[in-house]
Amino acid sequence: MNDDKFIITKKAGIYGIVGNIILLIIKAIVGFATRSQAMIADSVNSAGDIFASLMTFIGNKIASVPHDEDHNFGHGKAEYIFSMFISISMIVVSAKLLYDSVVTLIVGSELTFSWFLVFVCIVTILTKLILFLYTRHCYKLYQNILLEANMKDHRNDCVITTFTLISTILSIFGIFWFDSIVGIGISIWICYTGVMIFTESYKVLMDISVDEKTKDTILDIAKTYPEIQSVSNIASSPVGDKYTIFIVICVDGNMSTFESHKLADSLEKSVTKLDVVYKTFVHVEPV
Repeated sequence: MNDDKFIITKKAGIYGIVGNIILLIIKAIVGFATRSQAMIADSVNSAGDIFASLMTFIGNKIASVPHDEDHNFGHGKAEYIFSMFISISMIVVSAKLLYDSVVTLIVGSELTFSWFLVFVCIVTILTKLILFLYTRHCYKLYQNILLEANMKDHRNDCVITTFTLISTILSIFGIFWFDSIVGIGISIWICYTGVMIFTESYKVLMDISVDEKTKDTILDIAKTYPEIQSVSNIASSPVGDKYTIFIVICVDGNMSTFESHKLADSLEKSVTKLDVVYKTFVHVEPV
């Protein structure tokens, strides 16, 4: 299953890189030729998308490396490190776009209408919609944060380019200020998405614990063993998109070492079957 996840994430990264390079070239040429602030902002966003897809490819490659003596729990956190790179790049790009769009709004837009501009918008929307649907399908299967970051990026692009298309059509009627407003809206949207991805990555890298629902599930599993008198502690540490679970159970002090270890092994296997669990360690305390 993990091998499939890494292969699919790799493909999503490659498709994203190729698609965004093509769109960047087309958008940049048309954007500067027509002096459309919204399309220029859109082209810069595509440059950020290329970086995001590249980070997905590299992060996935590192995360797919199995555990070794130096990395006992594997390299799964690389997913979150590189998704954080993606989020930072999105925030930086959004700040630049916001500045340029505000300046254009104050000074005035020099947008030149072109039907080719409309054509580029439509091609971009269709391309990004296909990439979004593909990446969303992959994310639903494997819950990879790198896929989630790319999925949201493709979704944002569909919305962004739709507004770029609207601003282009409005320019026919002499409404040029909307072009700058769209540029401002794009920058704020990119920044918000970047902050959300950064926050999610930060929580994992800071070893946020597993959710309460999973803890309750683990307790329910422990209660199925009559030999376990109580569970004194459940701790966890994230490893990629899963968690390493540490459980302290209390048993009869007269239980033999062999029986207590057999009990711990059985509990470890039961808990590790949960989808969000990477590995389980059980410590036995005599009562």
